[in-house]
Amino acid sequence: MSTSNESTTNNRRQKHNSNTSYNVLILGASYGSLLSTKLLLAGHDVTLICREGTANVFNENRSIVRMPIKGRNDRIELKSSPRARSPDDITFAKKSSNDGSKDSSNIYDLVVLAMQEPQYSAPDVRRLVQRVAIAKIPVMALTNMPLLPFLARIPGLERFMVGPSSSREQNDDNVSTIREKIRSCYTDPELWDEFMKNSGDIGLFTSCSPDPQAYRPTGESPNVLDVRLPTNFKAARFTSEQHTTMLREMERDIQGIRYTDEGNKNTIELPVKLRIHDSIFVPTAKWAMLLAGNYRCIETNEMIISIREAVTRDVEVSRRVYNYVVKLCVNLGGKSEDFVPFDKYLKAAESLKSPSSVAREIASGATNIERVDKIVALIGTIQQRERRRQRQRR
Repeated sequence: MSTSNESTTNNRRQKHNSNTSYNVLILGASYGSLLSTKLLLAGHDVTLICREGTANVFNENRSIVRMPIKGRNDRIELKSSPRARSPDDITFAKKSSNDGSKDSSNIYDLVVLAMQEPQYSAPDVRRLVQRVAIAKIPVMALTNMPLLPFLARIPGLERFMVGPSSSREQNDDNVSTIREKIRSCYTDPELWDEFMKNSGDIGLFTSCSPDPQAYRPTGESPNVLDVRLPTNFKAARFTSEQHTTMLREMERDIQGIRYTDEGNKNTIELPVKLRIHDSIFVPTAKWAMLLAGNYRCIETNEMIISIREAVTRDVEVSRRVYNYVVKLCVNLGGKSEDFVPFDKYLKAAESLKSPSSVAREIASGATNIERVDKIVALIGTIQQRERRRQRQRR
């Protein structure tokens, strides 16, 4: 196993001599630690939010991410040192209050939500998310479950997320019914209302598709993460050019990371990049993968199977499910190039030999899980409703 310490130090020294180092708050130590490692290697500052005991492990033993590299038989081990804190340890300061002489670690440029949606209902996490909304800090949701403020940015869906904008909509029982059904998919929908209170608030909220497949190895410390499929994070731009520029600078800095091989001193490019897209529909590309694979790992007899088996045992059924969801997203306004072709997904799925996290949660008795499947079904209902209305107008 190869390790990387020198590359971290060199990148951070180079970045901190410039004026483009950002301070990022990440909620969630699983997927969060993967993005955290990439940002730290790129020279940015990261505070990682997790349970107190987990935070102590990160602070004492650092973050360890193992990932495969194309052309190598062994996996490399990347070590980094985020500030790990529990939710109640975080305070926010305004940028204007920083005169250059004070500690700026509590002045955040970006908040990343990298936990599963039900976890945000924990009292201490909920309080922190509420304070993020009040502070008007740009938020990027690194989640499979599309959060309500992001869905509200998609043309045609806003009125189903934020409430009636006219007396006509207020009296439309169908809109109200669909809205309540969508909200019922979330453990705590009122929390996400905090990000949609004022006009323009949803522009501070974007989404990033957690395409890389990573997991915490059984029996290892919680600061260890194994990456089994090192694909890229794909984020939609913010409404604001200023905030989008920040994401693009992070994208560029992560692209520039190089790993020095201790054996032959060659420098190699690391996988798992951050890609920023102008299309708001790029993060929705994950929906087809989830419905064709992850949610089909659950058998009717309560057994669970691997993603690979769920996708490959009847490829044509998987193809139909996948293409249906892609078509649904295209009908919302996406373009075909925003989405991964099924055959490319099929090839990637062949390496996914474990059940999905949602299947494992159900098998362990969890009652609150992310329901992307229900969200997609309800968006399909919205589209059917709009088609009926269009036919009636003719």
